[in-house]
Amino acid sequence: MANVLDIRNLNVHFSVRDGDVQAVSDVSLSVAKGECLGIVGESGSGKSQTFMAAMGLLATNGRATGEVNFHGQNVLTLSESARNTLRGNRMTMVFQDPMTSLTPHMRVGAQLTEVLQRHRGLDRTQAHQQAVAMLARVHIPEADRRMAMYPHELSGGLRQRVMIAMALLCGPELLIADEPTTALDVTVQAQILDVIREMKDTLNTAVVLITHDLGVIAGLADHVAVMYAGRIVETGAARDIFMVPKHPYTQSLLACTPRLDEVKRTSLTTIAGQPPNLEHLPTGCAFHPRCPYVMARCRTERPPLIGGKACFLDQLSLAS
Repeated sequence: MANVLDIRNLNVHFSVRDGDVQAVSDVSLSVAKGECLGIVGESGSGKSQTFMAAMGLLATNGRATGEVNFHGQNVLTLSESARNTLRGNRMTMVFQDPMTSLTPHMRVGAQLTEVLQRHRGLDRTQAHQQAVAMLARVHIPEADRRMAMYPHELSGGLRQRVMIAMALLCGPELLIADEPTTALDVTVQAQILDVIREMKDTLNTAVVLITHDLGVIAGLADHVAVMYAGRIVETGAARDIFMVPKHPYTQSLLACTPRLDEVKRTSLTTIAGQPPNLEHLPTGCAFHPRCPYVMARCRTERPPLIGGKACFLDQLSLAS
């Protein structure tokens, strides 16, 4: 199956007062139609910046190099007007906080219909009908009445569903969801994930799910990429990542996740230390100051990503 999104050797730099910071280093990823790619890692690992670059939404002091191929077309080389034609139409993004993503002084209906009028050329009546239908499709009750409301009149879960509806209005081939369930209670989280799963399965949409929550990844993703300090340290099928994690960082993340089948555990496991400062990355493997398996070469050499793992230890060494 042909890839909808194919990222190759992506690097993202930011110019700051003290020099240049590399937030994303040599990242290569792909996702096909009807698939969900999960991107997981601690805050500051480069998850969001990878896809902000892919959407052409980096801050003004940021720059990206490499390739972000959407159906074979490198988005990074397109003009801003050409990217605007793609964004919100064929490739869309749902952000973490819908309250800051929705325009507070505009009614929900006006924001939804604007998308269809701009990208599909529909008149106001047609756009209104399709917007109401999409709100109903993402399980918003009394969809027609919600169209007349302002964002602050909706609950957090409803606002997030409005954002998903807006992202799906034009039938995009790629949906990027950046921490879509953060700050929502577990019941609403499950509902939001069900909506995304339904869209993936029924519309054959390619989905990228960015999160620090491994439970969310386990329930939805087909493939997973684990990021640390701007790099991919492990990638593979979701089942393999959860059943046989190869990288010490992935193992540590999984060990930190509470499990209902471990009734004897009385305390949570934590990862020693803190994620590195991207302005002052350690030499060698960036994870070595926190790694329980660190070797001398880890402090001086940066392990390449081979066989889905960026680590000098082999799987047998980790299991022993």
